[in-house]
Amino acid sequence: MGSSKDIAIGPVAVVSLLIGSLLQNEVDPVKNKEEYLRLAFTATFFAGITQAALGFLRLGFLIEFLSHAAIVGFMGGAAITIALQQLKYVLGIKSFTKKTDIISVMRSVWTSAHHGWNWQTIVIGITFLAFLLLAKYIGKKNRKFFWVPAIAPITSVILATLFVFITRADKQGVQIVNHIKKGINPSSVHKIYFTGPFVAKGFKIGVISAMIGLTEAVAIGRTFAALKDYQLDGNKEMVALGTMNIAGSMTSCYIATGSFSRSAVNFMAGCQTPVSNIIMSAVVLLTLLVITPLFKYTPNAILGSIIISAVIGLVDYEAVILIWKVDKMDFIACMGAFFGVVFASVEIGLLIAVSISFAKILLQVTRPRTVLLGNLPGTTIYRNTDQYPEARHIPGVVIVRVDSAIYFSNSNYVRERTLRWLTEEEEKAKAEGQSKINFLIIEMSPVIDIDTSGIHALEDLYKNLKKRDIQLILANPGSIVMEKLLSSKLNEHIGSNNIFLTVADAVRFCTRKSIQEP
Repeated sequence: MGSSKDIAIGPVAVVSLLIGSLLQNEVDPVKNKEEYLRLAFTATFFAGITQAALGFLRLGFLIEFLSHAAIVGFMGGAAITIALQQLKYVLGIKSFTKKTDIISVMRSVWTSAHHGWNWQTIVIGITFLAFLLLAKYIGKKNRKFFWVPAIAPITSVILATLFVFITRADKQGVQIVNHIKKGINPSSVHKIYFTGPFVAKGFKIGVISAMIGLTEAVAIGRTFAALKDYQLDGNKEMVALGTMNIAGSMTSCYIATGSFSRSAVNFMAGCQTPVSNIIMSAVVLLTLLVITPLFKYTPNAILGSIIISAVIGLVDYEAVILIWKVDKMDFIACMGAFFGVVFASVEIGLLIAVSISFAKILLQVTRPRTVLLGNLPGTTIYRNTDQYPEARHIPGVVIVRVDSAIYFSNSNYVRERTLRWLTEEEEKAKAEGQSKINFLIIEMSPVIDIDTSGIHALEDLYKNLKKRDIQLILANPGSIVMEKLLSSKLNEHIGSNNIFLTVADAVRFCTRKSIQEP
């Protein structure tokens, strides 16, 4: 149903960790296994409803509030949290904390060091982790060997399972998977909560997980669409993911989304259509029907090693360095998400990331940039005097450019900042013995829209300037802005002859008028 040709669907580390931690906050999976499963299916159902609804209503833009920087920080923090959670398997610890923050996890690891670690498990875990990382390194160094990291996990599972079976290491304290139920997933329609206290909890978990799943899937889809030069329809992807998760919730599945590692293998293997997902599903089905008993002696340590090797790549330190160089506010969002996940929880990290992203938007909307313009010598071009120091000021004229739409949220700031520029230039002209400021030109080409508060702000500015015997002039207002100036009749107050097509035209008018006046 989706438009991506390359995305591979399945359970992914970040969403799995997220839904796992959110579920454990509500229900104990050991003491209340049935309620835990039912809540998981309920959350998956509502995640699907959320995703499909966003697609049908064409509200895909909502996921854009999770900025790239926030996602980088969130993914990095989630990767570290996931990796730390796997220490219980790699070290063979039986009693481990249910909390996900780094302090609780490390305390649990060190307090069990004297009696809870199993050296045979550690040998298996570290050996195969080294093998998996080496396979990744080989695949990264030489693209011809892209298949090496792809087959390394299943190779590790087979070798580790054979080793434990032959040596009977499970008798020495090595924890194994044991029995895995064979067969196709049973129907779970009757297990979804539609009434009772768990509905609200399932809805909350589902919505949060849905947004993260959507963000990851759309980001992955866009990445590969760009590589193959085709367009991705985000709303179609949402409807497809939502329909899939609704169906999954009714067949004993939890939330699935696009997997970057599987998608990368798909891409490198040369897949051209989503049929690759059908083949992948058929192999999983075959495994469920036939092969599951063979995994009885698979050590938990190898599964932990596979997860650790998979999530290490989510810590994108190069992207963090680039974010720091490009935008400090984005870096704060990135680090806020990272430390929120690592030191608190996934939900807190997500909340911090979204909050900082919103704060950045609000800051940019309420405090738009206003700059002074000057003339580039020998031209009729007017540019920012900070960016072009050679741009010269026009005697008796102050030119200000507003780099934003003027709305209720920033209209007062724009007016006050413009008057501050004017006051500073007046004081500067007086100190240097230059002619009095008689004209204020506002360059309005970046002002894409204006509301009633913006109109009132311009009217107040006009009245303030009139008292100071300074003429307000507008340069190049757009069609939408001009319509609203006409509707409000502000153009009559300012004077239609004081609205110009370009800054150069406005400056020529001011210069002629200054010469004509005695």
